Amino acid sequence: MIRSGHILLTLSLVWFALVAWLILRAWGQRGALPRVVPAPVAAAGAAEPVAVIVPARDESANIEPCVRSLQAQRYPPERLRIVVIDDASSDDTAAIVARLAAEDPRITLLHAPALPPGWKGKVHASWFGVQSLPPETPWLCFLDADMRAHPLALASALRAAQSGAIDLLTLAPRHDLRSFAERLILPCGLYLLGFSQDLTRIQAPDSDQVVATGQFMLIRRSAYDAIGGYAIVRESICEDVDLALGLKRRGFRVLMQDGSAVLSTRMYTGWGTLWPGIAKNLIEMLGGAPRTLATALCAVLLAWAAVLLPLLDALGCSAGRHAECVALVPALLGAGALFGLHLAGALHFGIPWWYGLIFPIGYATGACIALDSVRWRLVGRVHWKGRTYP
Repeated sequence: MIRSGHILLTLSLVWFALVAWLILRAWGQRGALPRVVPAPVAAAGAAEPVAVIVPARDESANIEPCVRSLQAQRYPPERLRIVVIDDASSDDTAAIVARLAAEDPRITLLHAPALPPGWKGKVHASWFGVQSLPPETPWLCFLDADMRAHPLALASALRAAQSGAIDLLTLAPRHDLRSFAERLILPCGLYLLGFSQDLTRIQAPDSDQVVATGQFMLIRRSAYDAIGGYAIVRESICEDVDLALGLKRRGFRVLMQDGSAVLSTRMYTGWGTLWPGIAKNLIEMLGGAPRTLATALCAVLLAWAAVLLPLLDALGCSAGRHAECVALVPALLGAGALFGLHLAGALHFGIPWWYGLIFPIGYATGACIALDSVRWRLVGRVHWKGRTYP
């Protein structure tokens, strides 16, 4: 008969091996995303024209800082256009942009027409913005309204795309985390992606997968037009990944890079925006309902084992059971590694250190968001920014 001590010893050893493998996997991906650093601006004659397209719906809190950061770009003014598409906002987003446009001829405010059947709002607004541009515009840059750009962001991104012969360059920004919800959930979510994705393999030219973020997408106009642009992903919730995949399958070079030195964002402001914002496309990010549920379950079990396994082993060891005393060693090593990793993450994100101690709560809450994401798909409806999509 197998004794409980031996079961705990086996669990502790297996858990420690999994933790070590996951941390090494995440650590090995540190350089998988080349870092874009601020680069000098090309001379006016050598700088290629670029149009920045900002779809905005009810973004009165974000739109002015976003556009101001674009106005501050150290890029030849005659080569830069800023197009903001107001997507039927119910707040004063349009009025703010209109005021800024009156001060700066580079800024254009457009009002998206009524949403056609089958289209998603952001996709339609972005597509409409491109239609307003001259077809000879060589570069399109799609930017979310919650982004803030370093003065050299555009120049640096264009230099990276041109030097690497990249047709779609998507940049991962630095995250500004302020509320309890953001600080609890987003670091865990980013760690989970690091644990579950092999970025080097995904980004290989012969891979049938892509990694992308719609927060910043710099794309050659010729490549965009060649695949039909946003019209081909009109029904997509994860339009950024689907557009990138469409480009890659047509032979265009798609790459994500680390843009934390030139871009920052605050995606959510609390539970009211974070929960639905993540739930609306988490199931696509994780590869469907079965993988989403499996990933959520594994994350919760592995995270809470950092607390429960050392505790159970310690209780058995204090009772004089030798197997639990042996099991306590790998359990403590694994727990120390996980807590250390999340404490380092808190330091990296500039949030209070104690968030690194409550990460199991973060993964458990994230699992609830994952369940909600699956539920939304089962009922056939996704709710976002006052709209309901099938």
